[in-house]
Amino acid sequence: MEYRQLGQTELVVSALGFGASPLGDVFGKIEKSEGIRAVHTAIDLGINFIDVSPYYGLTKAESILGEALQQIPRDAYYLATKVGRYGERDFDFTPARVVASVDESLKRLNVDYIDLIQCHDIEFGSLDQIINETIPTLRDLRQTGKVRYVGISGLPLPVLHYVAKNSEIDTVLSYCHYTLSDTTLLKLIPYLKEAQIGIINASPLGMGLLTENEVPAWHPASAEIRAACARAASFCRSRNVNIAKLALQFSVSQPDIATTLVGIANPQQITSNVQWLSAPIDRELLAEVQNILAPIQDMTWPSGRQHSEELQLKT
Repeated sequence: MEYRQLGQTELVVSALGFGASPLGDVFGKIEKSEGIRAVHTAIDLGINFIDVSPYYGLTKAESILGEALQQIPRDAYYLATKVGRYGERDFDFTPARVVASVDESLKRLNVDYIDLIQCHDIEFGSLDQIINETIPTLRDLRQTGKVRYVGISGLPLPVLHYVAKNSEIDTVLSYCHYTLSDTTLLKLIPYLKEAQIGIINASPLGMGLLTENEVPAWHPASAEIRAACARAASFCRSRNVNIAKLALQFSVSQPDIATTLVGIANPQQITSNVQWLSAPIDRELLAEVQNILAPIQDMTWPSGRQHSEELQLKT
């Protein structure tokens, strides 16, 4: 396993991170025992960064992860969770709520401190509230020892850029923007590197677009994006390669990204993913797949509120 510095934090994280959302049945129901074994397998294979949220499974993911972590030494992993999002349409970034949320997560996770606390899906909140109230409140919590570092997460890159420029944060978690079909995160990386903000990439498989499985019904991608990704997966299959392998190798190979999160609750899949990273990437296959995906390259989907006025003011 390769390890990389997460911005200017003291965290040296595994290039492959454990995304714990599947522990909350986000991608289908799982057995709790299998989820716990998945966490243990990840740690055994050298994965030391775990990301979760109270939103995943409406606290179920945190609770199961907390059970799994009871059997693991605290210095064997770095733990990240989130505040601000608690349901499909339940957002609350007020100082009182995020302070209470941290305490609730600590209890569910069975830990004394959280290495990284992140504002979850900030595009659904008031950006100025997040900048002026939420982030300062979380930074103040560092004095209590409950959290070590503060970050943000979200989909629209202009929103992440705006908040990063106008607040004091340690990390940015971007998802679905450094994959085989979308590399727009590259536009933000120079700024984040200069600001010494750690970069976390999530959903290298496009939340199911770049896999052998059927794309979840709730996926926000357009029919055009879905069809192109399906053609790419079919082409890889004709070459006896799982497109997920190529997608994961591609995303993790970007050295400026500290860690890439993959959401898996299956021990066998975690083992396969780690093995994939030790194999050389097939450059010829990569070029052919990128050609198939070219018509939809960098296409995305809307998420959250319209923040045009705020962005124009300070970006």
